[in-house]
Amino acid sequence: MRQRQEIQALPREAKLIHPYRTIAEEDGVIVILDQTRLPGEAVFLRLNTLDQVAHAIASMQVRGAPLIGATAAYGVAIGLADGADDVRLQQVVETLVSTRPTAVNLRWALSRMSKRLEAVSPHQRAEMAWHEARAIAAEDAMANADIGRYGLALLQTMTAEDRPLSVMTHCNAGWLATVAHGTALSPVYAAHAAKLDIHVWVSETRPRNQGLLTAWELEQSGINHTLIADNAAGLLLMQGKVDIVIVGADRIAANGDTANKIGTYLKALAAKAHGVPFYVAAPISTIDFYCPDGSAIPIEERAASELGTSAKQVANPAFDVTPASLISGIITERGVHLPSELRP
Repeated sequence: MRQRQEIQALPREAKLIHPYRTIAEEDGVIVILDQTRLPGEAVFLRLNTLDQVAHAIASMQVRGAPLIGATAAYGVAIGLADGADDVRLQQVVETLVSTRPTAVNLRWALSRMSKRLEAVSPHQRAEMAWHEARAIAAEDAMANADIGRYGLALLQTMTAEDRPLSVMTHCNAGWLATVAHGTALSPVYAAHAAKLDIHVWVSETRPRNQGLLTAWELEQSGINHTLIADNAAGLLLMQGKVDIVIVGADRIAANGDTANKIGTYLKALAAKAHGVPFYVAAPISTIDFYCPDGSAIPIEERAASELGTSAKQVANPAFDVTPASLISGIITERGVHLPSELRP
């Protein structure tokens, strides 16, 4: 196994565009793919009220930090349809910001929307909100495509003997978690398009089994993969069956500490123990430069019912924090960085 230090992006013309998008506009509403119904069935929902958008985010009908941010931006536009004065704008933003605490893209998108809309008169805000939401969505798709280019360049520096290059991921950081392309899976899709022989180890990701979404995505694209129980990851890393771990992120602190779906930290520890590089893939918007380190990242505690048990005492944290010291690099739309090299 070898890898060079300098990573260069592939040309922007490279064929990386995935045919699916997770959010679309239709006659003044947005249409989403209900991810709580996957992989069993693909159900599309029309959201035409602020409450529907807030529910979709809180209930994880949409999920993944970048997609949450884009959905919230469209939620502002929908929420201002019947009035856009200062009071209403504040109400809309407060409703949406309360839906999920950990994913920083939510606050980032709402802050951007607020600043843009506060700068114009109320009668201009409804139209401006749709314009800005479209811009946020388009920028996310482009950023994730760029992550794919840099990630592919990284993968091409690595070699595996007598087998496909083996990538391990966790949770779902594919196109379902973003507007398009994905974050951790964007390099995988890019590698597949470039005819790189690649295999993906997909952990199930209890308790909500979002790894099944990753397996579903990869199946749709014809990418070689194997679904594993979460606790099998350490063994595979120890056995030398994994060449690189790439995960997404819900929030990255200024020092590089990274919050991602619960179970990520354990993979990082095992990867470090067995000399396997561990990378985080996320757009710059996922980096919270106001958050000094991982101890300041709020960890969402979800309902005990998700564990499917009647036990009286249940803890269900949705995320954990991987220290920057365990992270080989962070892949953004600007390149591959050491955690200490992050800049606004």
